[in-house]
Amino acid sequence: MTPTLRRKLEALAERREELERLLADPGVIGDASQFRKLSREFAQLEPVVNALAAETQAKQDLAAAEAMRNDAELRELADEEIAAANARLEQLDAELLAHLIPKDARDDGDIYLEVRAGAGGDEAAIFAGDLFRMYSRYAERQGWKVEVESASPGEHGGFKEVISRVEGRGAYSRLKFESGTHRVQRVPATESQGRIHTSAATVAIIPVESEGEPVEINPADLKVDTFRSSGAGGQHVNKTESAIRITHVPTGIVVESQTERSQHANRDKAMKRLAAIIAEAQAAKAAAAQAETRKLQVGSGDRSQRIRTYNFPQGRITDHRVEGLTLYDLPNVIEGGLDALVDRLQQENQADELARLTQGS
Repeated sequence: MTPTLRRKLEALAERREELERLLADPGVIGDASQFRKLSREFAQLEPVVNALAAETQAKQDLAAAEAMRNDAELRELADEEIAAANARLEQLDAELLAHLIPKDARDDGDIYLEVRAGAGGDEAAIFAGDLFRMYSRYAERQGWKVEVESASPGEHGGFKEVISRVEGRGAYSRLKFESGTHRVQRVPATESQGRIHTSAATVAIIPVESEGEPVEINPADLKVDTFRSSGAGGQHVNKTESAIRITHVPTGIVVESQTERSQHANRDKAMKRLAAIIAEAQAAKAAAAQAETRKLQVGSGDRSQRIRTYNFPQGRITDHRVEGLTLYDLPNVIEGGLDALVDRLQQENQADELARLTQGS
């Protein structure tokens, strides 16, 4: 580890000591918001301090083992302990470097999940429905809540478009690499000749806007339309123009909400999603200015890139962004067993971030 990176770690340890003093200050204790904010930062730095303490202990173990080598009778044991201590130090070095990777403040937050049918007609809509069900079942396994905000069903099943809000700790962290074009290869239920078709659907993962960082939207830039809801909700929803469609004229972004009984509630939902989309577009633009290529398209909402292929005849799923990332576990994945894919994508992203960190140190 370079001296620059070592100094960064030491600064984090010093900050943790400072936070410990602040959290004991009566003035901070009396301010619930400040106390909660500092407590969260303190908890985030705790693993860094623990890893540094473990590193110190491992270095002491190594020094003791090296001293033992002077005794001929203990040399064999000493060599074993030296090897173990060096392996432990190597592991801790990687762990400490990982702690230096900047944390995305949005990782613990909620998301908007948008799935749309692409090329492929009815089969694309059916596949979009399969993807939405896959993410819904994954969310259920994580203990998250999924609420559909708008949906346009396909003529033969699935969805032309379905937009939902996923609420749960770590939702963005786990699903932020899912944005892009998903391709499916299989024999459609509507295919009479048994031929394999290729269809596509697009996915966008948009973090819900942080309450502490509001996006300024000029009301003069909005075109608001009302219409009758086509969804469930009873006579009131279907017989009054409670549904809302908002167009942000400068960007051309269009959002709808029709799941609530009142026009006011639907407008509030639509405005929140509009703010999230604008905030994400701004974040993606800033990220693009810093790096020309981002292999995993983290948080960009980029749906033009083909990221994954689901081959049903072979039971194979391949992520095209990571070399060698092919699983022959498609039935489990499509039923919500996404952890193997998500874990690997997070590992790849961490490796990329570490490479950039060490190059810039």
